Amino acid sequence: MTGPALRPATPADIPAITRIYAHAVLHGTASFELDPPTEDEMARRQKSLFDGGYPYLAAEIDGAVAGYAYAGAYRPRPAYRFSVEDSVYVDPAVQRRGLGRILLAALIEDAEQRGFRQMIAVIGDSAQTPSIELHRALGFNMIGPIENVGFKHGRWLDTVLMQRALGPGATTNP
Repeated sequence: MTGPALRPATPADIPAITRIYAHAVLHGTASFELDPPTEDEMARRQKSLFDGGYPYLAAEIDGAVAGYAYAGAYRPRPAYRFSVEDSVYVDPAVQRRGLGRILLAALIEDAEQRGFRQMIAVIGDSAQTPSIELHRALGFNMIGPIENVGFKHGRWLDTVLMQRALGPGATTNP
């Protein structure tokens, strides 16, 4: 197995992205969706992020997409335009090998280069210790949990908010 190669995601990656995300939807709590979106829906979402000028990265291992990460609008109102929410998904066959960290670090750098000033992590389930620790290791500060806001897999789930300044953050005006 060769090391991961990072690159901008493309529409050709949608089948792999859809497969990776479907597994997360069906078996995990990173996403609060209950039914996996179709390839057409995932392509629509990707295009919307591209059109909005947001970073969207793919990681390949041995020529196959093994993970992806993107940043999107934290909230739709104009005053939030310099804040983004991160999303990172890794194929279950290669989880716990550092690929999420590589993707998130590259996503942070890409978002900074695009002029975004804050990155928010909205982590599904306060029991997602690996995701929380990954974000903490890359400079995110704990904001706190929002308790029992989702119901999935027969149980109530929290979301955990974490935040990281990008570039100069709020020390200067954009």
